[in-house]
Amino acid sequence: MEKVYDWFEERLEIQAIADDITSKYVPPHVNIFYCLGGITLTCFLVQVATGFAMTSYYRPTVTEALSSVQYIMTEVNFGWLIRSVHRWSASMMVPMMILHVFRVYLTGGFKKPRELTWVTGVILAVLTVSFGVTGYSSPWDQIGYWAVKIVTGVPEAIPVIGSSLVELLRGSVSVGQSTLTRFYSLHTFVLPLLTAVFMSTHFLMIRKQGISGPL
Repeated sequence: MEKVYDWFEERLEIQAIADDITSKYVPPHVNIFYCLGGITLTCFLVQVATGFAMTSYYRPTVTEALSSVQYIMTEVNFGWLIRSVHRWSASMMVPMMILHVFRVYLTGGFKKPRELTWVTGVILAVLTVSFGVTGYSSPWDQIGYWAVKIVTGVPEAIPVIGSSLVELLRGSVSVGQSTLTRFYSLHTFVLPLLTAVFMSTHFLMIRKQGISGPL
């Protein structure tokens, strides 16, 4: 094992990376409220894992979506637990994200030179809410259907381009299979990819600039 470690150490300088991670200075004013961002990240990772597990059984069609969710809950081994954990982590991620935003704002963590960190955080907040909207439609039950219909109908109030935006969101004039397909694609591919990119950028900037000082 030592030879294997030495081989990787010679090429990747693992020890230098480990020393940098473990020796990073943590300001004395940091308390439990500074963990809210990490908790939000943990919720996201849990949802990625549980969501990936459910894609093997979920069918994104208007005729089979609800029955496939019921199958996951009643027939798949530990399916009820996987879906429940997915929902619980989603329900926890939103308030943790909101509290994290308030903590950063109240402690002045958005000020120079951390403006870009704040901007990426706001984008991540929007993406988090978008996860909730798109995921809500997945079972395609009465609640999911009418929630999607209401949400996608909101842009119609915008002058000139409102109707076009509604049709773009729904994939057609009315809510149906095209809408579910688009929301499922957003929920399982587009949003996770964007979130991973912005989270990586967010954490790299925090790593580079360090934690903001007290007010």
